Amino acid sequence: MMSNTMPQTEFPIPSGVFAQTVTLVRHYTDRLFKFRITRPASLRFRSGEFVMIGLPNAQKPVFRAYSVASPSWDDELEFYSIKVPDGPLTEHLQKIRAGDVVLMRKKPTGTLVNDALLPGKRLYMFSTGTGIAPFASLIRDPETYEKFEQVILTHTCRTRDELTYGHEVVATLRDDPLVGGFAAQLTHDCATTRQDSPVRGRITERIASGALFSDLGVPPIDPQTDRAMICGSMAMLRDTKKAMEGFGLREGTNNRPATFVVERAFVG
Repeated sequence: MMSNTMPQTEFPIPSGVFAQTVTLVRHYTDRLFKFRITRPASLRFRSGEFVMIGLPNAQKPVFRAYSVASPSWDDELEFYSIKVPDGPLTEHLQKIRAGDVVLMRKKPTGTLVNDALLPGKRLYMFSTGTGIAPFASLIRDPETYEKFEQVILTHTCRTRDELTYGHEVVATLRDDPLVGGFAAQLTHDCATTRQDSPVRGRITERIASGALFSDLGVPPIDPQTDRAMICGSMAMLRDTKKAMEGFGLREGTNNRPATFVVERAFVG
């Protein structure tokens, strides 16, 4: 739903900010929820980018980085969030309902975009927790499958319930009129760290032991053919980046594409 109207709020809307209406909220666990908002008609972004989100509940709203989880062609914007009890934004954001107003700064940015990677055969998307959000956007974008023959989305969480959002997004892919034909190119690899499930273990441990590659039936990462995107906790980013460099991959940026990229924007 493209929106050109400006909702009314108690506090003034800062300049350079969109005020958008919440269309849907779904809570997955006591720690995780998603929400969708109307999309400004003038907004353009690349799948995988993030925006700064806030609430109109103060003279100077608090803004935090949120990856857009919906693809660039979607009429609405979707976000996937953790609930932080004392977080300056998420303490309040987790209470939003359909019809409420959310603020969004007008400039999207980010490194988890197809343009920041050199062409390759296989793309790994390494995510933990809500780090799956930018990949939820990218796996619903035809450009991803046009650029890579195989896309491997890894999602590691503490419990099985925390994997639900990823399962939900991947399940909708098969019936999607725009990307359904590419579904065979996507592999969804899920693992838990604190609860029994078909696959257990931290992603960094599975990479180091080689279990990830044997589970997937693919050879170890090769800088000639493989590319990677990384999004998760600070420790996961550090350790997975080190692992990629150990395979000979080089970190890229929007201005200098290479063989892996890392997102360093965090929600709090």
